[in-house]
This record gives sequence, C-alpha cells and structure tokens, in this order.
Amino acid sequence: MKTSPREIRVQIESRLEFLDLVQRMAEGVCRVSGFRRDTMLNVGLAVREAVVNAIKHGNRQEVRKRVEVIFRMSPRKLVVAVRDQGAGFNPEELRNPLEDRNLFRANGRGIFFIKSFVDDVAFNRLDRGGLEVRMEKRVEHRRARAQTGRAARIKGGEAG
Repeated sequence: MKTSPREIRVQIESRLEFLDLVQRMAEGVCRVSGFRRDTMLNVGLAVREAVVNAIKHGNRQEVRKRVEVIFRMSPRKLVVAVRDQGAGFNPEELRNPLEDRNLFRANGRGIFFIKSFVDDVAFNRLDRGGLEVRMEKRVEHRRARAQTGRAARIKGGEAG
C-alpha cells in the first residue's frame, strides 16, 4: 500500500528571531519521521542555515517579505523546501569555504553545512520570484537496521 506524503507548511516574516523556532520545528519533524538524534540535529542546522540565507541574502531582511518552509514526510525520506521572495543568488558563484583564502572569512559556510548535513540539495528559481532551497534526507529505517543487526548475530552464532 502506497502512503501519501504528509506535509507541514510554515510561513514567517524575515526576522532572525524566528530561527530557533524553525530549527526546533525541523528537529521535531525529524523525530516524528524516525531519524536518529544526531541526524535530527544535523537536519535542524541545515534548515536553520537555509532560513538564515533566505532572510539575509534572499529577502535582504525586509520584514514584509516572507520565508516559507515546507516539510514533506514520507516513509522513505524527508524533503524540506525553504523559499524566499528575494532576488536570490547564483549557487555557482559561491566561494569554496575550504580554500586557504576563504578559511578565515566570517561568512560563506551555510551552503557548505547544508550540503554536509543532508543527502541532496537543489536550488530552484521560482516562477513568482525568489529562490527555493530543496533539501532531502533519506529515512534510516530502524527495523531494517535491527534486522541487519539480528542477521549479523545469527551469522556469528549468536542466534536466540
């Protein structure tokens, strides 16, 4: 039986004071989706960084512009889309934060962190204007891990 993805949509003003709220919400969605604690914290940070970028670089901190965060949960993955209403940026023009000349820069690491914490990242220009950062994290099924562990114990002679 195929299960329809569940969806949660949140829209906030372009205010940095909402960052903690959005990060905690992302962590809560991860918990409900069955992610391990370390993955839950990493996805929360990735979503936080995407929202920071949407507020600062996308919407230029114009409070009247909104940031939309969409969580789509399915049994196999979590997809989070963060959308702004600004001019956006060209991800191809981002500096590599690992290059020597960029190591001590105070900014430019958000996208690097996002790419490190989720399985897939895409940047899409929206027809209505703005940019969408789409992040995908595959769900690690506890049952599959438990079965793998049981199979290993049986193979090693620890059946029981």
